[in-house]
Amino acid sequence: MTIQPPAPGEPRRPHGPRDPGDAWVVAPTGEKYWGRFGAAGLLAVDADRGVLLQHRVSWSHFGDTWALPGGARHEGESARDGALRESAEEAGVPVDAVHPRFESVLDLGIWTYSTLVADVTVPFEPVISDPESVALEWVPIDEVASRPLHPGFAAAWPMLRDALPVRPAVVVDVANVMGSVPDGWWNDRAGAAQRLLARLSQLAVEGMDAEHLGLPATRWFPSVAAVLEGEARGADVGSEHVEVFRASGSGDDEIVAVARGFLGLRSPVIVVTSDRGLAARVEDLGASVHGARWLRDQLA
Repeated sequence: MTIQPPAPGEPRRPHGPRDPGDAWVVAPTGEKYWGRFGAAGLLAVDADRGVLLQHRVSWSHFGDTWALPGGARHEGESARDGALRESAEEAGVPVDAVHPRFESVLDLGIWTYSTLVADVTVPFEPVISDPESVALEWVPIDEVASRPLHPGFAAAWPMLRDALPVRPAVVVDVANVMGSVPDGWWNDRAGAAQRLLARLSQLAVEGMDAEHLGLPATRWFPSVAAVLEGEARGADVGSEHVEVFRASGSGDDEIVAVARGFLGLRSPVIVVTSDRGLAARVEDLGASVHGARWLRDQLA
């Protein structure tokens, strides 16, 4: 693998000095890939308008094709942050107008390309702010394949499209997960619950391995809900990434109600509990169940 700086007319950041990541990675066989530290792009999904695509200018790599707004990642930058930054720079996508759903990574060994799929939560109009774009357009999902697509995006699109209906949710039985480890949680239930909520919040931001969820792609950012009961109800949430439900009565009944509320809106719905009776109740609704250890392995 060699690193080559861009020639005149090659992709570059629209503002400020060039980043060290703005360079070609050249494979021993001669193929070249943009982004010394890999590259990332955003597939923004609008429920009414379709997906946001960029028509690439003719002089760009694989010009006159349609693809995603994106580009080279900075050194030390996560794929998620890189995709959001690049789409803001190239298409004016407001960072707070989209919510990440999943990430798919193409790993060639010498180079990676990460596609971040995110749902539009606040409608916006894209803005061409980069010389690499001829047009930015909301394209209905059924019409994407009819466009002349960038080869990389064309290869990834079938899997991405098949995954679009998937919207996972994870409902956590906090009392059961806390009780799975004898760490003194009984001395301060609210404090123990608060610590668990903080770790769940971090997991919601960083995402969950697709293999653990039994889903395609590489990493998912599911909706995370936590049910508190008894003394743990006093826990301070302090995070917008985890939806917290405080049971006024039976914690099990609240978990069943929360799972029922997600079903039909999200799929799959996963309830985290090692309580067999509760597991049977939510499975009867159509949810799946994983034990407390399954979650703790991901929080470790």
